[in-house]
Amino acid sequence: MSSIRSAANSRTWLLSTPHTAYALRVSDRELPAHLHWGAPLTLAQAAAMAPHGPVYGVGVDGPGHPEEYLVAGGARFGVSSLQVQFSDGTRPVQPVLVGEHVEEESGGATLTLSYADEHYPLTIDLHYRVHDGCDVIERWTTLRHPADPPAFVTRADSACWTLPPRPDYRLSHVTGHWSSESQVERVTLARAETTLTSRRGLTGHHANPWVMVDAGDATEDAGEVWGAALAWSGSWRITVDRSPTDRVQLFGGYGHDALTWRLAGDDCLRTPVFCGLYSDGGFGAASRGWHEHVREHVLPRPDEVRPVVYNSWEATGFAVDVAGQQRLARLAAPLGVELFVMDDGWFGKRLSDNAGLGDWTPNPDRFPDGLTPLIDEVHRLGMRFGLWVEPEMVNPDSDLYRAHPDWVLHSANRARTEVRQQLVLNFARPDVAAWAHGWLDGLLRDHKIDFLKWDFNRPFTEAGWPEAADGADRLWIDHIQAVYDLLDRLRADHPRLRVESCAGGGGRVDLGILAHTDEVWTSDNTDAYDRLSIQYGFSQVYPAAIMAAWVTDSPNWLNGRVTPLRFRFHVAMAGVLAIGGNLTEWSPEELAEAADLVAQYKRIRPIVQHGRQYRLAPPGAPVTAVQYVSRDGAESVVFAYRPAPTFGRHPQPLPLRGLDPAATYRDKDTGTQHPGALLLTHGLPLTLPTGDYASALVTLIRV
Repeated sequence: MSSIRSAANSRTWLLSTPHTAYALRVSDRELPAHLHWGAPLTLAQAAAMAPHGPVYGVGVDGPGHPEEYLVAGGARFGVSSLQVQFSDGTRPVQPVLVGEHVEEESGGATLTLSYADEHYPLTIDLHYRVHDGCDVIERWTTLRHPADPPAFVTRADSACWTLPPRPDYRLSHVTGHWSSESQVERVTLARAETTLTSRRGLTGHHANPWVMVDAGDATEDAGEVWGAALAWSGSWRITVDRSPTDRVQLFGGYGHDALTWRLAGDDCLRTPVFCGLYSDGGFGAASRGWHEHVREHVLPRPDEVRPVVYNSWEATGFAVDVAGQQRLARLAAPLGVELFVMDDGWFGKRLSDNAGLGDWTPNPDRFPDGLTPLIDEVHRLGMRFGLWVEPEMVNPDSDLYRAHPDWVLHSANRARTEVRQQLVLNFARPDVAAWAHGWLDGLLRDHKIDFLKWDFNRPFTEAGWPEAADGADRLWIDHIQAVYDLLDRLRADHPRLRVESCAGGGGRVDLGILAHTDEVWTSDNTDAYDRLSIQYGFSQVYPAAIMAAWVTDSPNWLNGRVTPLRFRFHVAMAGVLAIGGNLTEWSPEELAEAADLVAQYKRIRPIVQHGRQYRLAPPGAPVTAVQYVSRDGAESVVFAYRPAPTFGRHPQPLPLRGLDPAATYRDKDTGTQHPGALLLTHGLPLTLPTGDYASALVTLIRV
C-alpha cells in the first residue's frame, strides 16, 4: 500500500510507496523544504530529519535548504521552477502557506499544498500523488491569478526533484534523430545546468522527456537510480542542475524559452505531470518500475492483448487503390494477421506528399465506391480494419487550405515555412478542433474502422496566431490539449477504436500521449539490426506492450541491409508484432515461415506484452538478449541475437533473471529441463544458426 501522512509537530509530510519514501517539510512563509527521496523511512524518522543545508551559507550557495519548488527571488541564483512578472513589473514571488489537504482516492492519495503570494493575487498549488502498488510519484502544479491586470508567466515547471548527496553523479538519457531514435547516453553529470528540450511543438526524435541519475556505479542489476519523466507531448524542458557544491535537482515542465503565458480571471495553468521514481535495483529495476506505472496508471486499456498488424506503407507507398489493398489483405490474413491497416495515399489528391492533406475523403479514382468494399473484404477475411490519418496537418495544395489559409500556424508579415510540403493546423482554434472532430467522427461512424494510425510529420514553425489579440503563446499548450481532448472524445464515442501515436516515426512518444492512445510507432527505421539499439533505449522507460515493431523486406529500404526473415521476426516479436513488407514479392517459403512465426508470437505475446522485462545483454555485446517473465513467474521468454559469429567460438550460456532459483524450468521446444539456480548463475545454453544475423527464441515453463 502507498500512503501520505503528516507529523503535525514538525510539519513533515511522508509519502510512502511499496519500496520507497519521499519526505518534505512545510513552512508558513516559504515553499516546502525537501528532506528525503530514497529508501523507506518511518514517519518518526522523517520528522527527525534536518534538511541538507548549504555548504558555504545562504547567499553564496543559494537557499539554506533544497526547496520542493523554486521561485524567482531572494537568494536564489540557479534554476527557477516558476518565473512570473506582475503588472507593475515586479518579478520575485513571495509565497505564504494557505492550506494543506490530502484526498484519499481509490487506489491512492493526493496531497495538495496551497500557497498564495503575500501581495499579489497569485496562487500556487503543489500536488503530489501516490498509487497503491507503484513506486512512481506524480507531481504537478496549478497556477491562478484571478484578477486584472494580468500576470505573465514565463516559466512554470511541474516539479523540482532533489537528489541526496552522493560522491558523484551520472546522467542517463536518450538522443538521436529521425530513424535513429532512443540512443542511450550515460555521461558524468557536469557541474552546470544541463538542459534537454524540444522547441518543436512535439516530443521530438532528438530527445525524450525523461532522465535518470545515479552515483556513477549503478549497473543493469544493482545500484541506486533516480528518474523523472514528463507526461507531455508538446514542447518541453528538463534541466538537471548540479551546483558547484554538488546539490543535484531535476526540473521539468512544458514550454521553452521565450514563451509567455497570460494569467488572469478564470485562467488556470495546470502543468503536466512530472513523475519521479527511485530504485535501488539498478537500471533494470527502474525500467520495470516505469513499465508497471505505464501499464497500470497511464494506458487507457492496459490489459488488452495487442493484435498482430499488417501495414501497407512499405509495400505500396502512395500507390494505393482498392484492388492492390485487397490483394495485400488476402495475403496477410493467412499469416495470422488480425488488423489490416491502409496507410497514406487513400484520400483527396494524395498521389505524393505534395498535396491532399486536409481533404479527408476517399480518392474517387482509386476508391470509386469509397472505402466500404475494402473494409468489407478485410472483415470477410477475419481481420479488423485500420487507417492512416494526419489530422493536424494540411498541404497548401488542398481544398482545405485554399478555403481556410488562416487556420494554420503563422505569423503576420512572415513567410510560412513548409516542411514535407505541409503546414500545421492550429488546433488551439476552436473552429479547427471542431472541424477535425467532425470529419473524424463522421469517418468512424460511416465505416467499420477499428484503428487509426495518427501521424504528425513536421514540427511547429511560425507558431503564431495573429487573430489572437492576446496570449498567442498559449497555443503551444492549447494545441496539445486539444489533441488530447479530441482523442478522448473519439474513443468515448467509438469504444472499439484503437489509436497508435506516430510522428514521422518515434517523434511523439511520451507519458502524455500514452494516456490517450494504445501504442506508439517506435521508428520509421524498420531494419532489424538498427532496431536492437532503438528498442533497447525505448525500453528504459516504455514497456513492450506499446512498442510497435514491423517485419519488412530485405534488403531494407533505408540502409540496404540483408537479414534473414527469422532474425527480423525475432526482433519485432520483442514488442507489438506487425508486418510491413510487400507480401506480393514474398516467396511461398517465406510466407509459410512467417505464418509459423506469427503463430509462435501469439503463444508468447501475453508474456511479452504484460510480463516483466529483463535486458540481459545490450546491443554491441557478442550476443544481445532480452527476457520476459510472466506476472505469475510460470513462464519466461528469451530472445537472443548474434549479429555476426565469432570464428571458432560458440555463444556463452546466457545468465537469466527473474526466475525462482528453487524451481525447475522446461524448454518448451526441446523438453530439456534446467534448474532455476543454474539458469540464474551459469546461464541458459544457446543454440544459434550459423551465419550473420542469427537469433533464437526460447520459451521456458516452470515445472
